[in-house]
Amino acid sequence: MNLPNKLTVLRLILIPFFLLLMVSPLNWGTVSWWGASIPVAELIAAIIFIGASITDNLDGQIARRQHLVTNFGKFADPLADKLLVMTAFVLLVEQHVLPGWAVSIIVWRELAITGLRLLVVEQNGQVMAAQMPGKIKTTTQLIAIIFLLLHNVGFALINVPFGQIMFYICLFFTVYSGIDYIYQARSVFADGFK
Repeated sequence: MNLPNKLTVLRLILIPFFLLLMVSPLNWGTVSWWGASIPVAELIAAIIFIGASITDNLDGQIARRQHLVTNFGKFADPLADKLLVMTAFVLLVEQHVLPGWAVSIIVWRELAITGLRLLVVEQNGQVMAAQMPGKIKTTTQLIAIIFLLLHNVGFALINVPFGQIMFYICLFFTVYSGIDYIYQARSVFADGFK
């Protein structure tokens, strides 16, 4: 197993730990940071999410630079990304940080585009490459979640809801990139309109 795939597997392994720490009923205490009292379990969860997000960027860069792209990587990397992001979004809805309707739109888009990618592979034998709007979507999702997690545990950014702003930017790019992918792959649906 090459390094990019190991990083992807590491990201998959980190997701259950992130989830458990976010929902753990155990009180692990708090730490003080610039006068704020920060819950230890949620702080560790935020650090795990940040680490997993870094592996998302690294594995793709290394795979492309060193020509280590594999079928496992093509499958597992986007799966790990979606599992990480969707887990965080669902937990943030549960904690009343994000509205459920907006996260539902993101989940719908991810499911629809995953299905579309499968159709494209079946029809053309080619993996649908990520386009720039999709890359912006992923980046803004990760940034939004990181800032929402940090704000949620007590790291306030001068009372500016940057995480919320980034979330709505990512929601826009989620919808826009979904429409873009459907438009790019519109030939897949041609037989349904004959």
